[in-house]
Amino acid sequence: MAFGDYLKISGFLADMKSRNLSLYGQWIGIGSIFLSLALGIANLFHINLVFIFGIIAIVQAPVLALVEIPFLLKIFRIPDSIISFIQQLDTNPNRAAFYTVMAVLQWLSLTCMATSLLTLAILFTVNIFLYGGAAIMKQDFHKSNVVATVQVSETPSEAQIRNVL
Repeated sequence: MAFGDYLKISGFLADMKSRNLSLYGQWIGIGSIFLSLALGIANLFHINLVFIFGIIAIVQAPVLALVEIPFLLKIFRIPDSIISFIQQLDTNPNRAAFYTVMAVLQWLSLTCMATSLLTLAILFTVNIFLYGGAAIMKQDFHKSNVVATVQVSETPSEAQIRNVL
């Protein structure tokens, strides 16, 4: 199987046209992964306690990656307890609660000093409103169309995954 068998490039456009708030939240969450890592590293060099929130932002990046990119759960060996926790987040209200915790952690960084971590706090707050809005509007929770869904019977072997990567 080729890498293109797992990715649908036209899926991004379909996501944007869907008007489903959970899909918008997922895309902002994916962008937050990279921003969280970059801003976490950038804030490690503060002399005051802001560096602790930089470390928290660095830790948030892989957690967000596992939550927002479900294909990663198939690639990496992850304990079943973590996988079951992440699967419990596959509803709009649960995602809103998850992002509330993430946002509060970054909003607390303002108690030390106003830094670029404010950007993360704002993005996480936007995700709270997107997932919460999807829950209030009773929209179904959807994952992105970019990553093709792999049925259990079609789950690729480890060798096939290595070939894709």
